[in-house]
Amino acid sequence: MATQAIKNFGKFYNYHFDRRPIPTLIITNGVLNSIADVIAQTSSILMSKTDQRSFFQIYDPERTLRFAVFGMAMGPIIGRWMRLLERQIPIRAGAKGNGLQLAKRVLADQLMMAPFGLVVFVSSMGIMEGKTTDEIGQKFSDMYFPAILANWKVWPVIQTINFKLMPLQYRVPFQSTCGIAWTLYLSLLNAKEEAKPG
Repeated sequence: MATQAIKNFGKFYNYHFDRRPIPTLIITNGVLNSIADVIAQTSSILMSKTDQRSFFQIYDPERTLRFAVFGMAMGPIIGRWMRLLERQIPIRAGAKGNGLQLAKRVLADQLMMAPFGLVVFVSSMGIMEGKTTDEIGQKFSDMYFPAILANWKVWPVIQTINFKLMPLQYRVPFQSTCGIAWTLYLSLLNAKEEAKPG
């Protein structure tokens, strides 16, 4: 039954991706980013045994909305990036040199898109939180380098799997699904930096 549900969802996704790729990526990425922040906040609340308030007094729905907006904005950007990599660094079935092409794709992704995406994340979160330019700059200096170093420890492996095994239409959802754990990390890091005294 679960297998049939997955097949049905796959057909549903493919149908909408083929006809309306941008809205499909917007919705998919927004939902997955929202799930990641709900998990992050829930984990944080459950681990905080000293706080006597109820879950709903602590949970911040506006923070989840910010993550949804960020995910929705990044979905089409990542989708276009995946298409660009597909065109510029082709991997052809059975062709020699595919390992090198795959390595080039991963390297391009990690040296260009990863730093860009993190800059957009820190900046957009700061703006949506109502931070001043100085506060955003401080947040950037506090969290950017720990986050990019953590990124480079895990994402090359994930993107290698993504580029090698996933068809183009599934690369953004695959990345976003794996990104639930990554967004959990960014969400907790963002909240930690936000909680620091000014």
